[in-house]
Amino acid sequence: MDVQNTEIIKTVQTIENNEQLKLHIDALIAIEPKFSSIYEQVGAPDLRRNTGGFEQLMRAIIGQQLSVAAASSIWKKLLNANLTSPQTIIQVEDDILRTQGLSKQKIRYTRSLVEHDIDFEALTTISDKEVLEILTAVVGIGCWTAEMYLLFSLGRADVLAVDDLAIKVAAMDLLGLAERPTPKQLKMATKDWSPHRSAASLLLWSHYGWLNNRKAVPL
Repeated sequence: MDVQNTEIIKTVQTIENNEQLKLHIDALIAIEPKFSSIYEQVGAPDLRRNTGGFEQLMRAIIGQQLSVAAASSIWKKLLNANLTSPQTIIQVEDDILRTQGLSKQKIRYTRSLVEHDIDFEALTTISDKEVLEILTAVVGIGCWTAEMYLLFSLGRADVLAVDDLAIKVAAMDLLGLAERPTPKQLKMATKDWSPHRSAASLLLWSHYGWLNNRKAVPL
């Protein structure tokens, strides 16, 4: 069944539950049968949805280039200090943020996020491209972080994280490529997977985890 041919056609396509994910996986397998063996190996992946919003992006910024443990420790300090909202961050000096573990660069990124004053509710109604443009305008938010927001916070149905190492390694194995594809090569090789590329991303992360005998979905 092609998800696009369901009775309700949305301008913004999302995956809201496991039943919808299964429909996308079935449609994806019809386009690229090689996904069938991956699905048999790993089963239905976890949607890993989160609530999104300012805190989600701030936490993503803080976690850049840090271990999970280090990022969690800093975030806990910020929560305890009530410094995870635009309103509270505006009112404090950089020195206060630094005492919670934020580097000069992370403070700059966080303040840029505050200054952009993103209407997070509005993000739910606009196109993927528009969301990417708005989020990547923030200093410190790159394409990968914006794509993770599209996929896990907004539940968008057609997101392939071509810059993600695990995606590239798993796609290389799936497609039988001689070497790891560049983002451009991967985008070209998988364009026919649209509009089911979020299902592809989730399956490829699970496949990477299977290849490496560990979980590999980003936090």
